[in-house]
Amino acid sequence: MQTIVKISKLSKTYKTGYLALKHVDLEIYDGEILALLGPNGAGKTTLISIICGIVSASTGSVTVAGHDIVSGYRVTRDLIGLVPQELTLGSFDTVWNTVSFSRGLYGIIPNPAFIEQLLKDLSLYDKKNDELMTLSGGMKRRVLIAKALSHEPRILFLDEPTAGVDVELRQEMWKLVRRLNESGVTIILTTHYIEEAEEIADRVGVISKGELVLVDDKNTLMHELGKKQLVLYLKNPTKVLPGKLAQYKLDISENGDYLTYTYDTHSTRTGITSLLQDLHEAGLSMRDLKTSQSSLEDIFVNLVRQGV
Repeated sequence: MQTIVKISKLSKTYKTGYLALKHVDLEIYDGEILALLGPNGAGKTTLISIICGIVSASTGSVTVAGHDIVSGYRVTRDLIGLVPQELTLGSFDTVWNTVSFSRGLYGIIPNPAFIEQLLKDLSLYDKKNDELMTLSGGMKRRVLIAKALSHEPRILFLDEPTAGVDVELRQEMWKLVRRLNESGVTIILTTHYIEEAEEIADRVGVISKGELVLVDDKNTLMHELGKKQLVLYLKNPTKVLPGKLAQYKLDISENGDYLTYTYDTHSTRTGITSLLQDLHEAGLSMRDLKTSQSSLEDIFVNLVRQGV
């Protein structure tokens, strides 16, 4: 895949001495949706702010479509659209004028037909003459996206795009992100919502304490790091396991009514067959069993814990 953004040995130390980013290396592919996950203060916003030219890096380099963001800033700024986390909008101007003005800031000739279609795609067209102060929080976020797309960028950064919006609007935003991506826009989003990354991202990056802990294809990540669990519900609760079962590293529930066995689905042998046989021989009868797969949230929590 072709790389559209390349980040090399990127670090950021603020004047206070706070180290926000530590030697981050990352390649973002043209046409992908990349989700950056991490707790508050992990460095997500600092990272995209540097790429977008808002914050200066302490060390390292970033190129966008082969252009350095410092020496070739005019070119790279034109290629990028940014939707900030905060609802930074005026109050008295209209939706149409706000989006049109943003396009003009990039020195691009007016194109009313493009602005009209953009507002329609964002379900904003019926609000085009409304003042920004009259809009709901969800609509204001859509206006921010329209502003970011007004100059027709190839890359769109979304910093917590669904923060503070209800579940229904969040679903609509996901659909919008997919449509934008299908039109050829590369999308990088930061989010606290694990299901957001699991739903729409092609790749997932995890940032913790300024370090990029891992970045990988979402499905590969879940395939390699996801674990499967077999839960065995016992007919008669037990507090102590027979010695023969020690090799399976079973977890006993607090009241002893079920056992949990974690295994790798991709290993040659899961050990389930021998476990069930040994359970029977140990005199432990089951009343039911079920399996469960690790979610992206489980993987994320474990990775962040490892980075602490």
